[in-house]
Amino acid sequence: MQARARSARRLQAGLQLLAADWHTVHEGVEVKLCKSPDGDAETFLLCGSADRRKKDEAILRRFEQKIEERLGAMQTRCQKQNRDVQKVEREVGRLLGQNTRAAGLFEIEVNADQTGFVKLSWKKITEHQDWATLSAGCDLLRTNVQDWSDEGLWKASIQLTEAEAAFRIHKSDLSIRPIWHQKEDRVLAHILVCFLAYVLWKTLAAMCQQAGLGDEPRWVLSELSDIRLMDVVLPTKSGIQIRTRCISKPTEHQQILLDHLGLRLPSKIKSTEM
Repeated sequence: MQARARSARRLQAGLQLLAADWHTVHEGVEVKLCKSPDGDAETFLLCGSADRRKKDEAILRRFEQKIEERLGAMQTRCQKQNRDVQKVEREVGRLLGQNTRAAGLFEIEVNADQTGFVKLSWKKITEHQDWATLSAGCDLLRTNVQDWSDEGLWKASIQLTEAEAAFRIHKSDLSIRPIWHQKEDRVLAHILVCFLAYVLWKTLAAMCQQAGLGDEPRWVLSELSDIRLMDVVLPTKSGIQIRTRCISKPTEHQQILLDHLGLRLPSKIKSTEM
């Protein structure tokens, strides 16, 4: 009964995927609203991307080929060696666990024949293959919001994704989280620093995108991080030291990045007496 109900839900979802009432909300992205099949007060947003579809299909085929090659090698070993059934089953379980995206495409049987040799056989499940091809590049979003448009729900999900990415950037690239302060004024000051750092990060990302360098400033910062600020101290006969602050000369590759970004480094920095 459970398998029949699962097949019915999959058939209904397949009809939703094949329907033509998709709405383009962004270049290469289509969405459509789907009501809950159980009649609940929920709405499902089906999102499809052509680029994601090609990527998912390529990943699925790679995992499928890997499983098939490993199963063929295991079958050959079983024909030549007297192996234990439980060990072969565990090996098959590890193989499917390492390639979960394509594990449902195979139906595998491990049995021992009368001579004591293990017989390994498998076949591909056509229904699972058709479903994997049909659902490639699609995501399903679930919400209890009833009165929003499909485009509004998609934009809200994108904003949530960007907010989560901002927290990851603060913790990894900017290295300014978590907050260890306890006094309110210090906490607020740290939040301000985090905000300003993220604004600078997004500004640099926009500059990179405008310069044709992608929209991830991570590698640009990594390349420019070797530029150093140095203090040059020159002694004189009178005992007074002449101190000037300079910036190290960028390499040829760093200079190309700076030119693309429209940035010019000063030869020296004036120091202000306090």
